[in-house]
Amino acid sequence: MNYENINNPLMQFSFEKKYFYSIFGLYLFSLGSLVLGYSFYLLLESTGLVERSTITWNAQGLFWFLILFCVAIFILFIPVEFLNTFKIYNISFKDLLTNVILVIFTSLSFLVFFQFFLSPSNQIISDIIDLGKAVSFSGFITVPLILFAVHNLTRTIGFPEKFSYSFTLFVWVISSQLFL
Repeated sequence: MNYENINNPLMQFSFEKKYFYSIFGLYLFSLGSLVLGYSFYLLLESTGLVERSTITWNAQGLFWFLILFCVAIFILFIPVEFLNTFKIYNISFKDLLTNVILVIFTSLSFLVFFQFFLSPSNQIISDIIDLGKAVSFSGFITVPLILFAVHNLTRTIGFPEKFSYSFTLFVWVISSQLFL
């Protein structure tokens, strides 16, 4: 019997840390940005610049603003200090597949966390859970499409690769707003 050795580069699929760090950093940046925006919304609501719909009194809004502001800064601090990868490695088709699989896996992991492990005890916690779900759903639907588009734009029209990380982050945050 003759066995063929297929040396197809797609068959040699490996997950390297650089792929995980870039995708996980994008997820944390988008989640931290949404939590930071929500904390500022609570500040605006407690100062009376926006009509009250979430809080019942001013001190509650200021209290939750301070807590969510610190949480958002901590979430945004993790990719900067610990991951330190601000580039999407999306040169070959294998890299694209790796990134898409990691985006889906990361989004699924956080969706399970936000769906099953956090219980909404009040309106603000419920809104934070909804923010986490929105980032995860955006990771399922729009981010793989954006990664594919950036991969093709880089090859066809010469889209600069140095802007792919910030463009993907921008689209991830904007598309998360659609799922709220």
